[in-house]
Amino acid sequence: MTRKHCIQAFILIGMTLAAGCAALTQIGTTVGQATGTLSPEEAQAITRTAAAVEKTFADITPEQEYYIGRAVTATVLGRYNAYENEVAHRYLTTLCRVLAEASDLPETFGGYHVQILDTEEINAFAAPGGFITISKGMLRLCRSEDALAAVLAHEIGHVQARHGLRAIKKGRLTSALTILATESAKAYGPQELAQLTTAFEGSISDIAGTLMNSGYARSLEREADRAAVTILQRVGYDPHALADMLAEMKKNLKPGGLDFAKTHPDPADRIVDVKKMIGSQPVQPVSAARQARFRQAVASILD
Repeated sequence: MTRKHCIQAFILIGMTLAAGCAALTQIGTTVGQATGTLSPEEAQAITRTAAAVEKTFADITPEQEYYIGRAVTATVLGRYNAYENEVAHRYLTTLCRVLAEASDLPETFGGYHVQILDTEEINAFAAPGGFITISKGMLRLCRSEDALAAVLAHEIGHVQARHGLRAIKKGRLTSALTILATESAKAYGPQELAQLTTAFEGSISDIAGTLMNSGYARSLEREADRAAVTILQRVGYDPHALADMLAEMKKNLKPGGLDFAKTHPDPADRIVDVKKMIGSQPVQPVSAARQARFRQAVASILD
């Protein structure tokens, strides 16, 4: 699916969500019947659809979440090039899905996907629906499979808690939804669809900007960290690897940079919280088998 198709899919989602507002729907159907652009049957169909759809993004269906996530990820990939490495990509995707199986959301509509970003910035993003992107810069900081698992588990934590949808809810969708409301009594021809595509393209860019520029609130990062610790413990990875990765990022982040430092709370604060979450669980010895597998899969990135 092309980025344009993703955006068009999101438009259809937005139309459905806009229909969820009973007041706007009533206005649209009333005007539509008065102007003759909607038949009584069409107006009734719209009203029935509106009654079946919740008013907030908190009740977006898994399928809708999937298409939103694809559109947001397409925007992320508009800023960063994808790093094409089939071996590393397959390894990360497999590891992510193993971790996801131990999460509170083992399945999404389209499954979990991981994409490597060809940038030395230190960051990782989780879009709705299970779309995770991780930079080469972040991968270079990982010294073991446990460390990489910690990063992915944290992003899975964002997905299972639907933090991306919270960012979308706060995104600037007003313009697009206003157009949907005012156009609800019109037939959607090529010109109207083009206008809606443009409006939602800008909104999707705003949503992606929330992930790439402002980041999640500290409370949401703490929630994702707690989920990560739980996931790592369930699978058998060392949860101390999460605290170790945060310490490594603390050493390598550049103040005022465009990476993790800009989109996440101070790692030092998170380290304290993570250690409390882990409690007295001892540090596990590094698994030679895991280390060999890790080095083989991402050797081209680490070297």
